This record gives sequence, structure tokens and C-alpha cells, in this order.
Amino acid sequence: MSLRPTLETRKAVPTMEGAGVKLHRAFGFQDPSELDPFLLFDDFRNERPEDFLRGFPWHPHRGIETITYVLSGTVEHGDSLGNTGTLGAGDVQWMTAGSGIMHQEMPQGNAQGQMHGFQLWGNLPAAQKMTAPRYQDVKSKEIPEVIDDDGTVVRVVVGEFWGKTGPVDGIAADPQYLDISIPAGVKKTFKIDTYRRAFAYIFEGAAAFADASDPSGVLLEKEVAGEEVNIRDMSGNRTLVRFGTGDEVTVQAGEEGVRFLLISGAPIAEPVAWHGPIVMNTREELRQAMAELRNGTFIRPAH
Repeated sequence: MSLRPTLETRKAVPTMEGAGVKLHRAFGFQDPSELDPFLLFDDFRNERPEDFLRGFPWHPHRGIETITYVLSGTVEHGDSLGNTGTLGAGDVQWMTAGSGIMHQEMPQGNAQGQMHGFQLWGNLPAAQKMTAPRYQDVKSKEIPEVIDDDGTVVRVVVGEFWGKTGPVDGIAADPQYLDISIPAGVKKTFKIDTYRRAFAYIFEGAAAFADASDPSGVLLEKEVAGEEVNIRDMSGNRTLVRFGTGDEVTVQAGEEGVRFLLISGAPIAEPVAWHGPIVMNTREELRQAMAELRNGTFIRPAH
């Protein structure tokens, strides 16, 4: 077994998207090889309706897949294929944009005016970029939950974990998407296939991820070759942790426990040509997509 080193920890950055939705971006619109096959990760969490109600009106996607995971509030969605629906607390939607789709997402918040959810973009390989669009809408009750003896709770959104399989399937990135809650002071180790790129995103509490090399000294407590190492800091709310190569990660929860997403996927390792919500392999493919948006042929007829 080999511990994945922590390559980087960084705070999500405040930004604004859609028609004026305030959110925090953990990564996106930078070097796409860092977390290949993942392109972007946003945390949209607000306490005031005026910060999110204008939502994400009609916009195009091509060449990617998006996963929306709602923790509180609701998101109403619709698209150019006639699909409509509402995502509630704990629900998930995986959208394969494929050859192209126009859609909108309008967050509504809960009874207290609060909204919290995440959106992750996964790239599609060249051979699948022009496939027919499709949706997978999953209700919270369909997502398996595993509770360990020490109180650790894992929701298996996508992939396999501890004998449970998430309900979303057929995804190009072959991802594992876990929502993990660890009680105060508990240390846990999680297996991740060596060939996957992986990251964690902390959104409640604080924790330290063990790192055999510990280049930045940001861990709380760990054991390296049987030797205790004191660690000087912890990673808290809205922190991205990017891992190197290995087959496991170890996390030590802080005094209030921790809740985080642990996400991994198989790298695609192809050229990326990227313009907003359209991600292709070449600049010429991007130019073609933009021309089709202008002349009204972006949406391909269903076969």
C-alpha cells in the first residue's frame, strides 16, 4: 500500500456565474491536466436568496458531463430536449452534454432561504464528445449510505465503495464520488485505485490528510514508518486537497469532525480546447461549435 502525497491544498475562490450567482470555485479554467478528467468544481452555497435566485439561465454545453449534487434547497432545471425536473436535498443529476444541449438551472433555496450544492464538470474523450445527450436524475433515497463502527458515514454517489455501488453509471471518466462524514478525532484510510486522479473538497469542519513527504507541514497528526509526526495546521471549510499517485489516503478529523467529498477518475490524457461550457479537442472543433451556435444548428436532431 502506498499513501498518496498531498500535492496542494488551496481555498476555493469567490466568483460569480450565470445571471449573478455567488459561488466559490475550487478549480476550473486553468491547466486541465492537473485533475484530468475533471475540469471544474463549484461550491454554490448561500444564505441570502438575492445571491442565487437569478440562477443559470439558458446556456449551451458540448463535449463534457456535469454532475450536480444538492445538499439543501432545490434546483429547477430544463433543457432543449424538453426535459424538466427539480433536484431536492440529497439529489444528484448527471448530465452528458455530448454533441450539444441548451439548458438552464434555477436554484430556489429552502424554507429558510438557503441554498447549497456542488457542480463538477468531467471531460469526455474524443470518441464520445458527439454522442447523444442524456440525463441521469437520482433521488436522495436511491444513494446508498454506509455507516462504519466508528461513526463514519459514506454516501456512494458514483462508483463502488465498501460493498455498495452508486446509482449513476455509464460515465466516461469512470469516477468514484463519495460524500464522507468522519466524527471528531477519528482517523480513517480510504482506498483509491492507483490509476485515478483524485482530490478531496472539505465543506464542513476540518481535517488533515496524511502525507508521507509533508512538504507544506499542513497535517494534524500522522505516522510515517512508525514515527509520530507533529503537524502544524488543518484544512478547513472550502478547501481543495489535490493528491499525487498512490492507492490510499488517510484523513484525521478535527475537533468538530469533518465532512468532505472524495472524488477520483480515470485520466483521459487528450488535448483540450476549451471555451466556457464547450470543451473539445481542437481549436477547429471549437470554431465549428461556435459557428453552429450562431447559425442555429448546435442542437443535433435525435435519431
